[in-house]
Amino acid sequence: MVAINLLDLFFNIDKFLSLIIQNYGIWVYFILFVIILLETGFILTPILPGGSLIFLAGTFAGTKLLNIYLVFTIFVAAAILGDSLNYFIGKYLGENVFAKSRFFKKENLEKTKKFYKKYGGKTIFLGRFVPIIRTFVPFVAGIGEMKYSKFLLYNISGAIAWVVLFLGAGYFFGGIPLIKNNLGLFVILIIFITIIPLIIQAIKNRKRRNR
Repeated sequence: MVAINLLDLFFNIDKFLSLIIQNYGIWVYFILFVIILLETGFILTPILPGGSLIFLAGTFAGTKLLNIYLVFTIFVAAAILGDSLNYFIGKYLGENVFAKSRFFKKENLEKTKKFYKKYGGKTIFLGRFVPIIRTFVPFVAGIGEMKYSKFLLYNISGAIAWVVLFLGAGYFFGGIPLIKNNLGLFVILIIFITIIPLIIQAIKNRKRRNR
């Protein structure tokens, strides 16, 4: 068993994945499943690697160290199950959170419900691609009592699109020498790129408030 510090996991994820492939054999697929499940399913673990881990798994699949079809299946399954779990946690805790906490107002709950009724589908789908945010979106959807059948539709489509994009990018481009020799830096770049939409939206919201 190899003990890995959380910070090491985040900043040296390429070495981390290489280690678990070497040390855990077939169990690597279960470990990858659990990491994505936790990253998407619990609001306490949003800093676990998500898209970056999927990209690296695609890179290793490109060198035949992982089975591309198997990692695709487990990542999609983990992403869908994680979001669904997060949704039901939010739905179960939602009313209690707003009823018992002095930091949450009842009118904000009503605003959340109206927002997810109108924009919930787009939020679920696009939120999948933004680190940290993707962990909170399904939780808030549950709090906002978004209809589950609608939530599930965008949950599934978002999960497939997310995994196809990052896994495919790693599989087809991860073997390029420049990327292969600088995987750690490239992963950080991926994380930064996926945060850009969040930064742009924050700037737009600030401009609206200033007006």
